Amino acid sequence: MNVDSINKVARARRSARLSMLGAAAFALAACSGGGDGSVGVGGGQDPDPVAVDFPIAYTKGPLFDDQMQLQSSTDLKRLLRFNVGTDLYVRDRASPSAPERNVTMSVTEGMGDVQGVEISPDGKKVLFAMRGPFDPDLDDEDQPTWNIWEYEIATGTLRRIISSDITAEAGQDISPHYLSDGRIIFASTRQRQSKAILLDEGKPQFDAQDEDGDEPAFVLHVMDADGENLHQVSFNQSHDFDPTVLDSGKVVFSRWDHAGGVDAVNLYSMNPDGTELELLYGAESHRTGTDGGEVEFVGAREMPDRRIMAILRPFDQPDLGGAITIIDTPEYVENTQPIAANAGLGGPAQVPATPSDVRTDDAPSPGGRFSSAFPLWDGTGRVLVSWAICRLVDATSKIVPCTDEMLADPAALAAPPLYGIWMYDPRDQTQLPIVIGEEGVLIGDVVAAQPRPNPQFIADKVPGVDLDQNLVAGNVGIIDIRSVYDVDGKDTAPSGIASLANPALATADQRPARFLRIVKAVSLPDDDVVDLDGTAFGPNRSQGMREIIGYAPLEPDGSVRVEVPANVALALDVVDRNGRRISARHQNWLQVRPGEEVKCNGCHAPQSGLSHGRSGSFDSVYAGASATGVAFPGTIQIGPAAIIPDAGETMAEARTRASCQTDSSCPALVPSVDLVYADVWTDSAVRTPDAPLEYRYSALTTAPPVSSSCMTAWTAKCRTVINYEQHIHPLWSVPRQTLAADGVTVLEDHTCSKGGCHAPVDAMGATAVPAAQLDLSDGLSPDQQAQFNAYRELLFADDQQELVNGALQDVVVQTGTDENGNPILEPVTVAAPMSAAGANASQRFFSEFDAGGTHEGWLTPAELRLVAEWLDIGAQYYNNPFDVPVN
Repeated sequence: MNVDSINKVARARRSARLSMLGAAAFALAACSGGGDGSVGVGGGQDPDPVAVDFPIAYTKGPLFDDQMQLQSSTDLKRLLRFNVGTDLYVRDRASPSAPERNVTMSVTEGMGDVQGVEISPDGKKVLFAMRGPFDPDLDDEDQPTWNIWEYEIATGTLRRIISSDITAEAGQDISPHYLSDGRIIFASTRQRQSKAILLDEGKPQFDAQDEDGDEPAFVLHVMDADGENLHQVSFNQSHDFDPTVLDSGKVVFSRWDHAGGVDAVNLYSMNPDGTELELLYGAESHRTGTDGGEVEFVGAREMPDRRIMAILRPFDQPDLGGAITIIDTPEYVENTQPIAANAGLGGPAQVPATPSDVRTDDAPSPGGRFSSAFPLWDGTGRVLVSWAICRLVDATSKIVPCTDEMLADPAALAAPPLYGIWMYDPRDQTQLPIVIGEEGVLIGDVVAAQPRPNPQFIADKVPGVDLDQNLVAGNVGIIDIRSVYDVDGKDTAPSGIASLANPALATADQRPARFLRIVKAVSLPDDDVVDLDGTAFGPNRSQGMREIIGYAPLEPDGSVRVEVPANVALALDVVDRNGRRISARHQNWLQVRPGEEVKCNGCHAPQSGLSHGRSGSFDSVYAGASATGVAFPGTIQIGPAAIIPDAGETMAEARTRASCQTDSSCPALVPSVDLVYADVWTDSAVRTPDAPLEYRYSALTTAPPVSSSCMTAWTAKCRTVINYEQHIHPLWSVPRQTLAADGVTVLEDHTCSKGGCHAPVDAMGATAVPAAQLDLSDGLSPDQQAQFNAYRELLFADDQQELVNGALQDVVVQTGTDENGNPILEPVTVAAPMSAAGANASQRFFSEFDAGGTHEGWLTPAELRLVAEWLDIGAQYYNNPFDVPVN
């Protein structure tokens, strides 16, 4: 049976609890210990007389497997599960006296799994994901897949949304939700559009794994009510899940952001067609759990007042639940950061949904824990919840309530969770039982078949009406940044954006930011497709593999407007005139749908504690052109070369608009695989225009990392793929000789890996210490046989060597004496000249080639550019998994 791996400590804790439960003498009633029958927040246990007029649907199945281990993974990151024996149950009334019926047994045969329960806006249909029945004779990969199913309450009709067995089994589909037009949005491993991109890249189609490499990434898809027109709408590298539809028609979902060093589940929003995707809430609000502990945001649902109710819990929670919070997302992007329109509000945006002490750590939670919450839209504020009461196992192996005395007893252990369904009423802070919990049973998702207003309809954008047909045909969109000097709503240009934008006041060399680099995530297959180990990546495995899509010049005001490929996960770098990144790595994946234009004000300082990934987070600090029909200050004012803006336009917007008016291919919008700058702004009557700037791959004498066709004309399929062995290592053996006038006599030889330089032999072939302790010669590393020695020397600290009796030996120094008085000898470490943090973190290398450096002129500008961009994206050994040799 496919049981997800569970934290070893939690597993041991569970086993200890279960052994004690075997000797338990009594079962605790569904209360928290008050003599008045209270349930932790006051009030009695009588059924809610107002809550019996609508059906409810919920999941119920075994908590443990046949080895008495938790069936369900405790980790939010693991979505692919098989909790065998879980089914969907329906009660015609929300009352403990109403009989329940198993509505999926006919399909699962009691050996299936159900999750992601949703209700139609009219309250007549239940939508859910189901798999099964489990076959003990099949391997994990051959078990039935997750499919989307629908149950009609009035008729008892059960149907799979996708009727074709072949289509249904082509992916894992979970977390369904109705859109306002009856279509269905859901999370899936199908990755329909992403797999089409793989074919464009010349790769086989495969299920791209999440950024931990543990399971296929679930991303959002949409299909018609009959399963037709299935297509992908989100393009994360890790999971997008739990979509829900707001009254506005927008889709809100949980996104696992896991690029680079980021590891968090945040709330995002978008249109049903995937356009306007952006952060909604939470990127800087994760330390809002118990005692400031880290929590994630899942299970989001809109309340009638437009706030969001969500579950707060850490990634790994042995009790499978957390606390309910209410988030004021209309007013806030973070707990203490309002959107710009509400500047001055101090928060908090998050408030507990219940007054009880619900802990989000692993300690026993006096207020119990919640696994799901479904707010009602009947004007009462009530919430239908799956709630586990706080219970302990005492020294006599009895299950007892979490009284203050028992919580203080170090011998007491947390009992396994006992989830039941309750109606929480905030008006008198009562929780009333609807479905009584059962020992060893997990009651998870719950919904009420209560009608609510149908959300507004947001139509998919249409080519030729909402979208540029040429962009759609080219499978591209547009990214428009007002100014990269606008950082979290502050003008960070050295002399201010307005001054820097004026060519009469500042030259190009005085502008810190010169180009925008567009970077694409590389999807990685599972080990059955390509067996990758850590040596295929760089020193920082979390950067994965990356490709460079292209570059666009930044205008004097820091603006840029450029085409980018649609339907891929993208990141952006701001680079200087040398092609070296000056911005922090963009660790959140962007997406653009075909024909879509994504606009943002500027950039973000990662350590600021602020979020800017949501429109409206900050007001733009740059107003753009002051008037229509008047050239920007200091630029060409009249004539065909003049670029005349409309009021409010940035230089990039004005330039690209003018480009499209004179050439239907809009050349100013198209990026280049090379860094190319031409001064189109400076009025020669004021000063001499800036000199052109070009770093072209065609100038390399070694193999370029991109096709010749892309060097000629960029398309959405262009990829710059830099592998160390193929593209970086050959630079060290390129002949770099200065010849005499006769063209034969060698006056100087600066070939990097030649004897006398960075090689373990001198010019005469005798053993020697490589210059600067850096060996760039050919050969595999003695420390890592899957990588070249030069790669390790460049990026990893090494031991200093010296020549002793004609042989190279490590230099050792005495650092002390041992207990017997013998000297303790330690090698002397030599720092690596390069860093996978980027080119500007590798100054020990680049300073040698900069003006005045000892190696000035020894590497060409094109070569230095190639090394810089390789370091900026992570210094990976390979950036294409299919280039990795098969062992």
